[in-house]
Amino acid sequence: MKKSSAFTLAAMAAISAASAQSLYYVGDEAQESIPLKWSVGMTAIYDSNMTPGTQLGQPGFEDDAWSLNPYAAATFTSITPQTTIDLYARAGVNYYLTSSEIDGADDTTFNGRLGFDLTHRFSERLRFSSRNFAAQEMEPEYAYGQSAQRGVDPYTLWSSDNSVGYRWTERLGSYTGINLTGFLGDGVNSDRSSFSLYQQMRYQLAPRTVATAEYRYTAWTGDASDSTNHFITGGFEHRLSPTSIFVVSAGAQLREVDGGDSSTSPFFEAALSSQINTRFSVRGFARYSIEDFDTVQQLGAFVFEYQDQRVLRIGLNGSYSLTPRLSGFGGVDLVSTGYGSGITVDGANETDGESEDVINAYIGLRAKISDSLTTECSINCTDSVSDFEGREYDRLRLSAGVSYSF
Repeated sequence: MKKSSAFTLAAMAAISAASAQSLYYVGDEAQESIPLKWSVGMTAIYDSNMTPGTQLGQPGFEDDAWSLNPYAAATFTSITPQTTIDLYARAGVNYYLTSSEIDGADDTTFNGRLGFDLTHRFSERLRFSSRNFAAQEMEPEYAYGQSAQRGVDPYTLWSSDNSVGYRWTERLGSYTGINLTGFLGDGVNSDRSSFSLYQQMRYQLAPRTVATAEYRYTAWTGDASDSTNHFITGGFEHRLSPTSIFVVSAGAQLREVDGGDSSTSPFFEAALSSQINTRFSVRGFARYSIEDFDTVQQLGAFVFEYQDQRVLRIGLNGSYSLTPRLSGFGGVDLVSTGYGSGITVDGANETDGESEDVINAYIGLRAKISDSLTTECSINCTDSVSDFEGREYDRLRLSAGVSYSF
């Protein structure tokens, strides 16, 4: 039991502070092969505030609008004793039936996601894992851990995390990896990219528990000031049950900004995934760290760059099967940001610091009409309280859609 359990748990990569992948991720791999499956669908959305977050200097006009969102998607999973391949792709269009008054806003935007995960087991001791993701979307996906505000144009986000895992003994294992991340936004000085190297050591304390210790080096470059970050953390992964796992890591983040000050901050992240019973499942995450996104903001007549942006992100979602064909789902996301002292590009003006809180909650129903046809409706509410112009708003979105799989 010790030997097989050590290998299984050591194969689970811990949640990554630098990864653009979902913060809900806890390392579980696909369990069965799934042949290529296609789906097409259409969603109609009513938006009470179609452009709440905008470019610097352009406040939202709080226009309501209807939009149509057709899409096509494909999934494929292949599992052999040596190799697991998991592929997901989706492409769609957002078409607003009402034109926006915001300069540069398009009535039609394209969106898409692509995910490709590969795990290859060279032996019982050695394995290679690659997790790759790309997205172009209009709305921020809070679980990515990137921007919390919507802009005029879609943002582009990509990430590639590649690691080699090795089991040294029955209890001791390690992961050595490299992570590349990029973010292209529509705001001023919003484009960023990162390069990370990490080393994680893992020790099996019990059949269901693995202790972890990790060092990660991350360098950010882009339009805003470059920075380097050193993460030194310790934590554990505990299998609460055969269908539930909890991952936690905490430590210190040591940060240096080009032309700025050095700082040290606590770092914390945790994730939970649980299939409580055959009907009810829940997932959650929490992360506190200094981030490199949205560091350039307009305050009054000046544009400031903030070098110490400390962000708390919390997310929780779940689903419940009311009947074999009807299920409910819902969730909430909270992004609380504290901006440290900011300075203008010419250094002539300073600010003591600002804050921003975004909360997003949603609830919906999903009905399976047949084995191929599914309908869904949902309500989404967003509230943003911010010290920055154009970033404080309320928003309500109502959606109804249908999809067909084959």
